[in-house]
Amino acid sequence: MYSLAFSILFVSFIILTLLVRFWLASRQLRHVLAHRSAVPAEFAEKIPLAAHQKAADYTIARTQYGLLTLMVNTVVLVGFTLLGGLQWLSLQIFQATGPGMVYQLALLAAFALISGLIDLPFDYYKQFGLEQRFGFNKMSKGLFFGDLIKGSLLAAAIGLPLAWVVLTLMNQTGDLWWLYTWVVWSGFQLLMMVLFPTVIAPLFNKFTPLEDQSLKARIEGLMTRVGFASKGLFVMDGSKRSAHGNAYFSGFGANKRIVFFDTLLSRLQPQEIEAVLAHELGHFKLKHIIKRISMMFAISLGFLALLGYLKTQPWFYDGLGVNPLLLPGQGNDAMALLLFMLVLPVFTFLFNPLTSLGSRKHEFEADAFAAKHTDARDLVSALVKMYEDNASTLTPDPLHSAFYDSHPPASVRIRQLNLAAS
Repeated sequence: MYSLAFSILFVSFIILTLLVRFWLASRQLRHVLAHRSAVPAEFAEKIPLAAHQKAADYTIARTQYGLLTLMVNTVVLVGFTLLGGLQWLSLQIFQATGPGMVYQLALLAAFALISGLIDLPFDYYKQFGLEQRFGFNKMSKGLFFGDLIKGSLLAAAIGLPLAWVVLTLMNQTGDLWWLYTWVVWSGFQLLMMVLFPTVIAPLFNKFTPLEDQSLKARIEGLMTRVGFASKGLFVMDGSKRSAHGNAYFSGFGANKRIVFFDTLLSRLQPQEIEAVLAHELGHFKLKHIIKRISMMFAISLGFLALLGYLKTQPWFYDGLGVNPLLLPGQGNDAMALLLFMLVLPVFTFLFNPLTSLGSRKHEFEADAFAAKHTDARDLVSALVKMYEDNASTLTPDPLHSAFYDSHPPASVRIRQLNLAAS
């Protein structure tokens, strides 16, 4: 009875999520199309009509692509769960390996492989179809598949040992396994923050020290004013993959480094680059990074505690089309992990606006920080160029933006900065 109730609940949330997503997408498409013919008044002197229309067309294409992948992912989700895909895969692997850790790791690896193969044609089309059509793709097919192979090998090298640790804790540490797992997971996340800038990122991109001495002096002056210490200023060869530009800082503790996309440096003036960096430094100085990490840790603790309960409930498995007990007295921790990861987004989607709201608050605060330490007009001019270069629509639907966008709409954000500059 509980299994049937959970199945009905699961299907109901799938339908609700689909309806909300399609409703939001339809609003976005209508809103962007309705404003395609004219540049918003506040941008009329800064952005050409052709660039505005390109952004509208790009937004429409991405929204339509998102709807396609949404439908495919929903079919795959139902196929893996209620239609018995995971159950079938589990039995095939069990027959080949027998019970034990090899079976559980093989189940996780097989699921990841199948999911990757399903995603591959869509990722390929996004890069060489959608991004290519709008002039953003700079990646060769060789680089695309090279990244895929390197990424897969890296995921296996990191993911399989981590999965072994988690599965061992689930099996051998009793009812509080989820707490021990949370400690390991949190430590792993912090370790990745330390290793990413110097070990992982260089596997995919080339990082060279910033050579422009006048720009370097300007940036170092900014860092001195705001009290930020880094391990260096680097330029990343983002142009070999995409025409999109950005700047960020990565690392943790004494390992922090500032990174500029080469596409960004080629487009912005020195004072604009300084203003963009001031915004990024604002996130650090206002402790947004620590707050986000703390929130991530708190949420992961709650979810692991929930999984600790669900993995002992037969209705959780039966309601999702799975019988995890392959041998009398033996559970299937790998199956519990997979099911939880599959269904969690279905039940949490409606909370997206809360996440977006918190992120937008941080963006406004970082903008205010940048306006305090640099000229707000420089950040405005930089943002206008970045919106134009990245074909970001200036007229998103407000509700769609509230659900999905981590940054405020351009008009709202720039209006706040213009007030700060006046």
